[in-house]
Amino acid sequence: MAKHNIFGKLGEDTAVEYLLKKGYIIRERNWRLNKLEVDIIAEKDQCIIIVEVKTRSHDLQSALLAVDNRKQTFLYRAANAYLKGLQRPYSVRIDLICIIGDRPENFVIEHIENAVRPRVQGRKGCRIR
Repeated sequence: MAKHNIFGKLGEDTAVEYLLKKGYIIRERNWRLNKLEVDIIAEKDQCIIIVEVKTRSHDLQSALLAVDNRKQTFLYRAANAYLKGLQRPYSVRIDLICIIGDRPENFVIEHIENAVRPRVQGRKGCRIR
């Protein structure tokens, strides 16, 4: 595994630990369907949370910029596909967790709830367009 992939996995592991400590239930990690992929799918208070994790050694700004319009559309599609498979309606939000630091012992976690605002319709639960 390439060094940047190992670093990204450390960031995702840190994000999962953080979410668990905050009372989230982790439903999926690295969920995939065709070309769609979500880092973490969590649940809290009957809400599905699609979590994009960005790990950077020192720059929060580059992590934020990495979630551009193209990535946001990709996250909408992934969330929609995941929600289609659920048996009951859920509300949904898309969060961004930025992990900043060069190693786990000095990681700083920035959790941005509703970082990506989906357009929601009310048919058969909440769906993202």
